[in-house]
Amino acid sequence: MYLRAILLLFVLNNCNVSYAALFEDEVAQKERAEQQEQIKIQEARITKLEEMNNQAIVGLNNQIEELRREISELNGQIEVLVNDMALSQNRQKDFYIDLDSRLRRIEQPDTVSNINSSAAQVPLPTSVTLITDEENSDYQEAFNMFKIGRFKGAVSKFKSFIENYPESNLVPSAHYWIGNSYYAMRDFKRAIFVQKELIKDFPESEKVPDAMLNIASSQKEINFKTAAKKILADLIEKYPTSDAAEKAKKRLDN
Repeated sequence: MYLRAILLLFVLNNCNVSYAALFEDEVAQKERAEQQEQIKIQEARITKLEEMNNQAIVGLNNQIEELRREISELNGQIEVLVNDMALSQNRQKDFYIDLDSRLRRIEQPDTVSNINSSAAQVPLPTSVTLITDEENSDYQEAFNMFKIGRFKGAVSKFKSFIENYPESNLVPSAHYWIGNSYYAMRDFKRAIFVQKELIKDFPESEKVPDAMLNIASSQKEINFKTAAKKILADLIEKYPTSDAAEKAKKRLDN
């Protein structure tokens, strides 16, 4: 009887141990399942981050390629601008060299003063009108603006001079420098128009050869090369002894 009780107690104790072990195993399995679920979640997050990262890299590479293309285009544009600037500088240099030679033979205050001071001693042709001090001052004011590069102001001053002194002997010169101012401002079509008006209205003026030369220069700038060559040839034919004709010959030779 006593032995049976001991055996029963032993069996019950083993049952408790087995049940506890089974319970612990279930808990462990549940924890492992939760851990695996967390791992899957983390793996999914990593995969998503990798995809986003790859997309960002692809987008960044596309942006880099686009920037490279734009830089290449800009480099090409810069090269063109540099070449254009070099050509423009050469043209400006030629223009001012030519201008300097013309400045040496334009009307000067001393010349005008000499004419006025000697008017009583030397009889002048009836077609010559004496230049007053005020008239000369206004002309020089306009011309000084041209010399310092204030071409728009020079145009305005020369136009005012023409309005105030329409009968002046300096009017053809004023027209010429208006045209030259437009040329300096690269308004070539207007320069051509003004110089043609000078030639039409003052065909006997000594400024006509220079006006023709300026027209040819403007026509060349706007790629009217055939017209430019023709007017240079006309200039040489009509005014063969003029300084402008010498310049025209050199241009045609080149």
